[in-house]
Amino acid sequence: MSNPIDDAALRQVFLDARTHNKWDPRDVPDSVLQQLVQLLIIAPTSANCSPARFLFVKSKDAKGRLEPHLSEGNRDKTMEAPVCAIVGCDMEFYEHLPKLFPDTDARSWFAGNPEKIQETAIRNGTLQGGYLILAARALGLDCGPISGFDNGGVDKEFFAGTSIRSNFLCNLGYGDPTGVRPRSPRFEFHEMAKVI
Repeated sequence: MSNPIDDAALRQVFLDARTHNKWDPRDVPDSVLQQLVQLLIIAPTSANCSPARFLFVKSKDAKGRLEPHLSEGNRDKTMEAPVCAIVGCDMEFYEHLPKLFPDTDARSWFAGNPEKIQETAIRNGTLQGGYLILAARALGLDCGPISGFDNGGVDKEFFAGTSIRSNFLCNLGYGDPTGVRPRSPRFEFHEMAKVI
């Protein structure tokens, strides 16, 4: 793995990729969503803990259940998007460590330690949410990640009786470029990083 990806790939995944707010009504096939998860699950998490859980809201009925929990500014664009991924974290991820990290008793690192569970689930689940965005762009999808929603309401509606808690939402589909805002300023290297 010594060769950088080509300029076209860099442009698709990073340089030209934008947050989308308007959507082409084209369907995103379930097979693409399955491929998306198969790609992102390969990327690293600590102790391969893989706490992220993804609920792809596509149907009219499911969108109707999601709509009341969205902030006003996120409602229309989320209802218009072909798919809204609810990116959640399984707060009992450690129960799967005997399968996912069989080399040692990693489950014991977390069982009975709610602070470590929370910290690890959120850190690694958010990381996997970032992988979702990169994998989606690599597969030719556009993304619109959002955090303006009622987490408690979404959890009650979609994850009641489970150990999953919502983290953020990400609209997926084929973006309409007329809804893209001008790119906001970014830091220069020296403003956010240094080499020591």
